[in-house]
Amino acid sequence: MEDLLLGIEALEFLKKEGFPILESRITISEETAASYAKDIGFPVTLKVSSKTIIHKTELNGVKPFLLNEKEVRSAFNELVHTFNTLGRTKDINGIIVQEMGKGLEFIVGVYVDSQFGHTIMFGQGGIYVEAIKDVSFRPIPIARKDAKEMIQELDAWKIITSPRQKRINPVMIEDFLLKISDFVETHKNVEEMDINPVFVSEKISICDARIKIGPKNK
Repeated sequence: MEDLLLGIEALEFLKKEGFPILESRITISEETAASYAKDIGFPVTLKVSSKTIIHKTELNGVKPFLLNEKEVRSAFNELVHTFNTLGRTKDINGIIVQEMGKGLEFIVGVYVDSQFGHTIMFGQGGIYVEAIKDVSFRPIPIARKDAKEMIQELDAWKIITSPRQKRINPVMIEDFLLKISDFVETHKNVEEMDINPVFVSEKISICDARIKIGPKNK
């Protein structure tokens, strides 16, 4: 039996595995959303949580850069109204209140290639990932040499190593890619994983993820 983890479920799964995620909480209450936002610290992002809606941005299901409780309440009600209007209220199981990510946006993907088996992908991420297509690939497992080459192959390498950009340590990204590789090696039943965006600055934080898990004995 396959399982598909999206949104808060995927983030909590990765957090338990030791990966760094943006602080995220889910609620169905406007009051609680405002309280969570205050606890997390402004600015925050609100986005719908759903098992069926993958591309939330395209349906106006994401409200970023909320600076105070009033904006959080307004955004919460806008999200509810939007999906009521679309007739998709039943597709939503809550609203996620999330810490705002900072830094460059990257994507890390894992899939099973018919020839090479489990393969890792790394590249520029965010909502324009399909338009940019600045990515590199390696079969899993990878060594540090592979991780380093994957980063250096990107056009984004020029941004990462720009003299004006002093917050990002490339070794930190290498460590993250190696951790993903090790994770897949010990979880062979992970058939697909899409982590996007991954915010990279002085630290790395996972913002959103989709994970497809197959049978353990596969």
